[in-house]
Amino acid sequence: MKQSYVQLRRVFMEEEALINKKLPKELLLRIFSCLDVVSLCRCAQVSKSWNILALDGSNWQRIDLFDFQTDVEGPVIENLSRRCGGFLRKLSLRGCQSIADGSMKLFAQLCNNVEDLNLNLCKKITDSTCQALSKHCPKLQRLDLGSCTVISDLSLKALADGCPALTHLNISWCENVTQNGVEALARGCPKLRSFMCCGCTQVNDAAVNVLAEHCNSLEVVNLFGCNNITDEAVTRLADNCYGLRYLCLSGCPLLTDTSLIVLAQQCHLLSTLEVAGCSQFTDTGFQALARSCHLLEKMDLEECILITDTTLMHLGMGCPRLEKLSLSHCELITDEGIRHLGMSPCAAENLTVLELDNCPLITDASLDNLVSCHNLQRIDLYDCQLITHTGIRRLRSNLPNIMVHAYFAPVTPPPAVGGTRQRYCRCCVIL
Repeated sequence: MKQSYVQLRRVFMEEEALINKKLPKELLLRIFSCLDVVSLCRCAQVSKSWNILALDGSNWQRIDLFDFQTDVEGPVIENLSRRCGGFLRKLSLRGCQSIADGSMKLFAQLCNNVEDLNLNLCKKITDSTCQALSKHCPKLQRLDLGSCTVISDLSLKALADGCPALTHLNISWCENVTQNGVEALARGCPKLRSFMCCGCTQVNDAAVNVLAEHCNSLEVVNLFGCNNITDEAVTRLADNCYGLRYLCLSGCPLLTDTSLIVLAQQCHLLSTLEVAGCSQFTDTGFQALARSCHLLEKMDLEECILITDTTLMHLGMGCPRLEKLSLSHCELITDEGIRHLGMSPCAAENLTVLELDNCPLITDASLDNLVSCHNLQRIDLYDCQLITHTGIRRLRSNLPNIMVHAYFAPVTPPPAVGGTRQRYCRCCVIL
């Protein structure tokens, strides 16, 4: 490998190399524009002319450093900013925890045409970065600030003032964000289509209400762990955002069937619904949902502890596109529910993942009822104590490519003959 690299350098180090004579620099530049970051860096080491071409800002419009080097420090970003300037449209610094506000301020000043910026897990970033983006980057459309834990309402207010084109925002695990920040954002960024705020426990009904009122183009909303949310917020979302396709309400334990019913009435385009831990939901809510939301493909119902086989019967008949379904810890589900699911329109063609962890009433009969699910790729059966090795082998004989995740506790040893306990351990007897 090293020898071939040396030979390549020898061939191209002369400025009068044949390829440089035959191909105009404009064409070489166009070829370089198709290369990734690593390839461009290698080409830059070949010759002086290739160095100039490879490092031309027009080749660095979309940069993702995550797969290249995650310990990038400030000077690298500053050099990139100077090189790329107005050419840069997309930059991902996901996981680059050494990046701080100073470098990002220079970036905002020099790369003011940026449209897509990923700062996920850049934990040194503060409100100063968002204020710089607001001041210099009016074309910003997508911004990921997930796990930038210092971010506060000041960032959202700055984005509202200077980035009206924003369509996608992730502020998950930014626990300092409150109702005030979300309301300001909603009023200043009406084009918002995706809003993710997992773990933002200070986001409440009032915040979601304003978001729904001003951003009625929302398609993706993730409120995971916003445990103060009630049916009022979901109702306002459903009434204003008919285009919702993805909704995560997992970890919102105050919600009731009212939320599911209003979603069924208004959000017929819903394809993904995650409601893990919503322990007040019952068959009534999911029955309404199944009657109206026929495009559902992925559902996470883990720990919806009140649902029964009735829910499976309605989902099986009303949601023919269903691909992934989690019923873990739904302890009232029985073989009869799985039978309905196995006979449903979604079973033969679409169902690929079924999670049944901690469903204590499920037996091998359920596995027999799934053999018609020809595309089933994975089934989870942890702590399903009535499932046996024999049942799993029978399922695999019909679906040889399926992955089965199961755990069987060691067999409890039988009691000693006669039921009497030895008075002394073996060592004591020997002694």
